[in-house]
Amino acid sequence: MATPSQTAIVSSQNPVKIEAAREGFSRMFPNGSLNLHGLSVSSGVPDQPFTDEETLRGASNRAQNARAARPGADYWVGIEGGVDAAVAGGPIESFAWIVVIGKDGRVGKARTAAYYLPEETAKLLREGMELGHADDLIHGRTNSKQRSGSVGILTDDAVDRAGYYTQAVILALIPFKNPNLMFS
Repeated sequence: MATPSQTAIVSSQNPVKIEAAREGFSRMFPNGSLNLHGLSVSSGVPDQPFTDEETLRGASNRAQNARAARPGADYWVGIEGGVDAAVAGGPIESFAWIVVIGKDGRVGKARTAAYYLPEETAKLLREGMELGHADDLIHGRTNSKQRSGSVGILTDDAVDRAGYYTQAVILALIPFKNPNLMFS
């Protein structure tokens, strides 16, 4: 459980991911004080993970790599956005996985809600483009993945990328909020 003077490392320099982690921790542990730092580490998966399993592996790898790089922290947070198509050439959905590792070895995991991407975006993803770059091209944006992201573009910011990730960060923190319960 977050208490005063604890440190969390978010395995990214992306301000959206850092803000989502900050908001998630502050909502789950409102009486705690947390020093939060971003750190760029490898996900060990392609820039655009293309399956649920690959996306979860990327989030886990990010959290583990942040822990290896900054072993003195109390929490390490991996956030990995991904896409998946149930059928090759079929509709593509977008989502993210969040993995939080605590200094005691406890692990929390959660997945965001998923939504389907427009075919214009899906076509570019099938051709090998990363979602953020596809969104920028289709919607005439620049660096949208460090702003409202695909979800923000498609919902006219009714749901922005930071808010979209925040709920899953909160859910990934459940094992830390409930330290007397066992989670596998």
